[in-house]
Amino acid sequence: MSIVVAALSRCFKYNGLTLPDIPGLTIEQVQEVYAAQYPELLTAEAQVGEVVRGVQEVVFKRAVGTKG
Repeated sequence: MSIVVAALSRCFKYNGLTLPDIPGLTIEQVQEVYAAQYPELLTAEAQVGEVVRGVQEVVFKRAVGTKG
C-alpha cells in the first residue's frame, strides 16, 4: 500500500460569488483580505465543507441580526 499526497485547493463562496483562494493564508486571513472589499465579512462565519474532488469549499455566512 502506498500513500498518495495531493494538493488541496480551496474555493471560497460569499453571497453567490466565488472568491479565488489566496495560497499561504489561513481561512481567517483570507476572510480579512476580502473584508476590505466586502465589509460584511468582518462579522461573517466561515463554514468549512467537505473535500470533494480535491477542492474544499468554504462558505462565508453573514451574521443576521438587528442594529442597535
